[in-house]
Amino acid sequence: MASNEDKPVAKEDENAGSWKDSIFNPRTGEFCGRTAKSWGLILLFYLVFYAFLAGMFVLTIWVMLLTLDDYVPKYRDRVPHPGLVIRPKQLDMLFNRSQPLQFAPYVQTLESFLQHYNDTEQERNVACAAGGYFEQEGEVGEQRKACQFKRSDLSLCSGLSDSTFGYTEGRPCVLLKMNRIIGLKPRGDPYVNCTAKRDTPIQMQYFPSEGRFDKMYFPYYGNKLHERYVQPLVAVKLLLNKDDYNTELTIECRIEGSDLRNNDDRDKFLGRVTFRITVKE
Repeated sequence: MASNEDKPVAKEDENAGSWKDSIFNPRTGEFCGRTAKSWGLILLFYLVFYAFLAGMFVLTIWVMLLTLDDYVPKYRDRVPHPGLVIRPKQLDMLFNRSQPLQFAPYVQTLESFLQHYNDTEQERNVACAAGGYFEQEGEVGEQRKACQFKRSDLSLCSGLSDSTFGYTEGRPCVLLKMNRIIGLKPRGDPYVNCTAKRDTPIQMQYFPSEGRFDKMYFPYYGNKLHERYVQPLVAVKLLLNKDDYNTELTIECRIEGSDLRNNDDRDKFLGRVTFRITVKE
C-alpha cells in the first residue's frame, strides 16, 4: 500500500506531463494542439490568402497608374486660384538699418532666390512678346519654352545697383510671386497692390512698372515639361521715412485686376499675403 507522502508527488508529475503535452504530445505527434498536416493546411491557406491580397493590391495600383498622366495631374480642382508668396520668407521682419548683421539674413535670402533670374541665365530663354498668353503645342514629353524674366527688370530691387536691396537705407524691398498652377490663364490684367493697415498711407514703388504679372508667363505646363520656367515677380520697395521707423507696419498685398480670388476668409494666402515689418534706426 502506497504511503500518503507519495500521493502529492504523483499528482505533481501528472500536472507537469499534462502541461508538456499541451505543447508537444509525443503520443499523437501534435504541436500546440495540431498535427503537422493541420499546421501545413493552415499555413497553405494563409499563404494563398495573402498572395491573393497582394495580387489584388498590385493590380489596383497598376490600373490606377494607367489612368495617370506623367505631365499633368489628373485632379486639379482643389487649387484653382494661386496663393501669393513673399520673399524673404518672413511674415514678421524686424531689423535695425544701421546694423547689417540684423538684415543680412533677408538680403542673403533675396540674393539666393534671384540666382535663377540672373540675366545670363535668362538669356537662354525666349524673349516673348508682352501682353498675350504664351501657349505652345508639342509632342508628348516635348519640352516647352520659357519666357525671359530678367533680374534687371526689378531695377532698384534687383540687388544689382544696391546689394542690400534697400535695407541699409531703411527702404527695404520684398518680392512677391504667385504659386504655380498648371494651365492657369488669368483673365484681365493682374497686378499687385499693397496697402498699409493704418490711417496714413505708405509710399511704395513697384517693379516691373505698376506691379503687373504679364500674361506672357502663362500658362505653365508643369515641372517636367517646363523645366526652365520661372515665375514672374513683382518687387515692392517700401519708401519709408523717419516717421515710419520704430513702428510695426502691417502691409497687405493683393492680386487685383483679374479673376483671381483674393478675398477668401478661409485662406488668408489665396491671392493675397499680409506681413509685418519694423525698421529701427
